[in-house]
Amino acid sequence: QVTLVESGGGLVQPGGSLRLSCTATRFIFSIGPMDWYRQAPGKERELVAGIIGRDITKYADSVKGRFTFSTDNAKNTVYLQMNSLKPEDKAVYYCHVKWLGNDYWGQGTQVTVSS
Repeated sequence: QVTLVESGGGLVQPGGSLRLSCTATRFIFSIGPMDWYRQAPGKERELVAGIIGRDITKYADSVKGRFTFSTDNAKNTVYLQMNSLKPEDKAVYYCHVKWLGNDYWGQGTQVTVSS
């Protein structure tokens, strides 16, 4: 069993920044690559950023150059640094990991971008 706990969401003005955190209850190097998804109202959940290979991170086209995924193994935490936020980035953001064939999701953290 893995529990993922996110934090860092909130309300920010367009052009602003937020950093999301996701802490796992197991050593993250042992459970496999983690990733970030988001789901906007009325839309399907989509992959935002995730590790697809050794030192290779995949980003959604809509966030390339603005969002950065990073990992701190010592803290069992992954981060999503979000810069130059746009109103269309508004969504609930989830961290995710697939471990031993099961999908584990965090509870989600709301990001709202509005003036």
